[in-house]
Amino acid sequence: MNFIKRFFSGMKQKDSVSEPVEVVKPVSEEKTQSTTSSTASAESDAAEKRFADAPPAPRVVLHAPVLNENIFPAESEDILIKAQPSQTGDQCMFTVNRVLMKGASWYFDSFESAAESSLAESLFSLDDVETVLVCESTVTVTRKDKTLIDWKELAKEVGAAIRGSIEEGSCLIAEKIISSIPSEDVIREGIQKVIDEEVNPGVAGHGGQINLLGVKGNSVTIQMGGGCQGCSAADLTLKQGIHTSFRKAVPQVGAIFDETDHTAGLNPYFS
Repeated sequence: MNFIKRFFSGMKQKDSVSEPVEVVKPVSEEKTQSTTSSTASAESDAAEKRFADAPPAPRVVLHAPVLNENIFPAESEDILIKAQPSQTGDQCMFTVNRVLMKGASWYFDSFESAAESSLAESLFSLDDVETVLVCESTVTVTRKDKTLIDWKELAKEVGAAIRGSIEEGSCLIAEKIISSIPSEDVIREGIQKVIDEEVNPGVAGHGGQINLLGVKGNSVTIQMGGGCQGCSAADLTLKQGIHTSFRKAVPQVGAIFDETDHTAGLNPYFS
């Protein structure tokens, strides 16, 4: 909890991969423009009265498009890969038309952690790869150089490494890793414990709250509330505070998904 408190107090002061890789650009915000009619004033007044007491339209949350199984041709024998950089540019998710880790996920933070996992080993052999997250049919790579946002060149290398590992037919994820993954109940209990005892007390001073929405395999989904929802520093809070606490308390946790609508809340922001 001291780590979380120190962190928050400090805050106060995309077609197939062959050659080349197609990188799907993040979705940008699009402005909508309303049009007014030139009808008579009587009709305008009637319309205003008719809708004066109508409830507001429900909020429509805009997310980046979800890459699903339909992005690839059905029953293709080729290894197909789509690349989708994050809006912040520090990460890129590669979706493959193959199952890489069935029903589970794993986070590799170093080359040493990738021992006996051919997929992660091949990715860490690339100079600019900092971390690797494998989740079922996706691979999310974080790059070392945070000043670069163009993934075109690195995506080619990552795509080639993923394809090469699959074609080799060797063990993509070490058996010792797969056998070490506990049940969903164990993951849920451990994550809820660190939320209650460390994370939420740490963000409470900012009026924030973190809720555990669900656990699938060893992947967890959370939601930020209160002061954390819409906070411009939420991305740093998630990656540098919450992720660190979760992985320290429950080393077997894999993917950590954030389902927060950051366009809502008291201080909405748009990346």
